[in-house]
Amino acid sequence: MVDILIVEDNKELCGLLCDFLRLENYTVSVAETGEKALSLYEKYGARLVLLDINLPKLDGFAVCRKIRKNDNTPIIMLTARTDKEDKLNGILSGADDYIEKPYDIDILLAKIKGIFKRRLSLDVISDGDITLNIADETVMKRGCSVPVTSKEFELLRLLIENKGQMLSKDFIFSRVWGSESESEIQTLTVHIKWLRQKIEDDPKNPVKLLTVWSKGYRWES
Repeated sequence: MVDILIVEDNKELCGLLCDFLRLENYTVSVAETGEKALSLYEKYGARLVLLDINLPKLDGFAVCRKIRKNDNTPIIMLTARTDKEDKLNGILSGADDYIEKPYDIDILLAKIKGIFKRRLSLDVISDGDITLNIADETVMKRGCSVPVTSKEFELLRLLIENKGQMLSKDFIFSRVWGSESESEIQTLTVHIKWLRQKIEDDPKNPVKLLTVWSKGYRWES
């Protein structure tokens, strides 16, 4: 999962924004159209979306609404359209913020940092006796710390956030390791085994992290 998905059809502006964000150590993915943005988001996810409104075919409002149907990922709309109706439409579509172009990059970076800080400080995911703290990527089981790697944490988070749903191996791998990973999908099987050893009372007979034979995995509530 990348930190930020930029949806912008102006290649020069998009390139500059990518450079600034990468200098701040964010991982970035780019889409020039609304359709590509939704495809990338569905496949790989993002922790924040920077979304232009004036996109060819599928505009930013439509992209925002489609993301909001299933996820609460923060969305900042970036646009040259300054009238009140557009701002209201952006907010009603589910955007968290609305910034007018041309924007000050320092202000945008401050807003991004603020959103990440607020979310990380508040986000705690719990299911039964398992608790995940998003801010420091720690896991607790019945109040005791469970040592996990960053990938194990991302994997466990993805499964718990989609509890009760079967997630295919390809979907999990693309979300956790990404499209540019040099790892093989067998890596997922190994990480599932490691997670079971850490969070299941009986790893050989799991009751939480279940295998859906030949398809994928499911977190059982």
